[in-house]
Amino acid sequence: MPPITLTIIVGAGPSGLLLALLLARAGIRVLVLEQNHSLDPSPRATHFAPPAVYELRRAGVADRLRKEGFTPRTVCWRKPDGAYIAGLDGSVHDGDRERMICLSLQRVGEVLYEELVGACGGRTAVVRYGCRVVAVGQDKGREAWVDVEVAGETGKTRERIAGDYVVGCDGANSQVRRALFGERNFPGRTWDEQIVATNTYYDFDRFGWEDSNFIVHPEDYYMAARISKDGMWRVTYGEASGLSRDELLARQPGKFEKMLPGNPKPHQYKVVSISPYRIHQRMAEKMRVGRILLAADAAHLVNPFGGMGLMGGIVDVGGLYDCLVGIHEGKADETILDKYNDVRQQKWRDFSDPISCENLRRLWKDPETIGDEDEFLLALKRTAVDPEFSDEFQKVGGVLSAAVGGADQVFCREFTPFSMISPSTTRMKGLWRTCREQMQRWMWARQRTT
Repeated sequence: MPPITLTIIVGAGPSGLLLALLLARAGIRVLVLEQNHSLDPSPRATHFAPPAVYELRRAGVADRLRKEGFTPRTVCWRKPDGAYIAGLDGSVHDGDRERMICLSLQRVGEVLYEELVGACGGRTAVVRYGCRVVAVGQDKGREAWVDVEVAGETGKTRERIAGDYVVGCDGANSQVRRALFGERNFPGRTWDEQIVATNTYYDFDRFGWEDSNFIVHPEDYYMAARISKDGMWRVTYGEASGLSRDELLARQPGKFEKMLPGNPKPHQYKVVSISPYRIHQRMAEKMRVGRILLAADAAHLVNPFGGMGLMGGIVDVGGLYDCLVGIHEGKADETILDKYNDVRQQKWRDFSDPISCENLRRLWKDPETIGDEDEFLLALKRTAVDPEFSDEFQKVGGVLSAAVGGADQVFCREFTPFSMISPSTTRMKGLWRTCREQMQRWMWARQRTT
């Protein structure tokens, strides 16, 4: 096949910019189209698990992001009164180059943009803001195209741009996906529950809290996670369904006073941003239709507890990059894009979707009994008293990561270099099954001695 002359990427979020940077550094020309005029400042994912860090390192930005952000080390689950249920100290991984990075998605996007235009701008990469995609198509396998609407001083104009491939990285409301499958065709479900995400300055350290804390309660469940070096925390909590945005915002002070340690009044914390939103579990029918491809939130959605959506989207990008480079260099043909579709959809169905659902449902349990009933939390409790089990648990690695957002064995390096079949799914299933069996045996022995 001839080399790729141009890849059109729709969406200048972190996934789109990361794909553009990877491709541009491999010598493939990219054009990024973004309908907005600036990056989205709303509270979004901040924790980049090891498989995502691997892709960021390949793009040459991981060290810069780590320097600006920080590395979370501790995670735990708590009762509403703050009592510790179970947790884990991840400082054992301090020497790992691909250990987790925490930095706001907005800042990550800014760094990716700076690297893209600084290192590749004008030669192999162009980013155009204010370009709204209104149609997408392809011509019998020869090329793909987008029609964009551009607002100018004299009004709106429309133009068609063609390239070898079009990649939709344009988020949950993807116009590329809608052009392929219809306005309302995004199979899956929307949770009845909704959540409110905030960026908040509050002194959780005064109460001895960990870097990431999951509070278990059927109604007042929430997560409090450190997200910056200067004391900002992401506080994401559940809310009743059917409330308007104004009602949700009005309820926030009461929720914080009821839930947070110390029962703070509004003058005792500072909410920098707040964003109510619904949560979904959805997967597009396909991630490849000819020369049009989907990645990240344009292709699939999960609830945010555990960071599976952010990680899965970035690993989509890494896999698609490998496939396109393989085609560009003549090391693979276009059938590898079918493998991209098959493998990434399989990973969502087998891991991202069920694990993220389990992460959320765990928060709804009875806080007084979950520590003695939940297999995962029982395993965490065992690591504190059984050094041999703790060593094995840490070696598996993917089990903890999968439960709170990592899963190195599941998600990483599926197409490097241009591999057709990944053994990682089978390997991870075996590790997970082994750990579950160990937990069940331990629970059985525990019941016999109590």
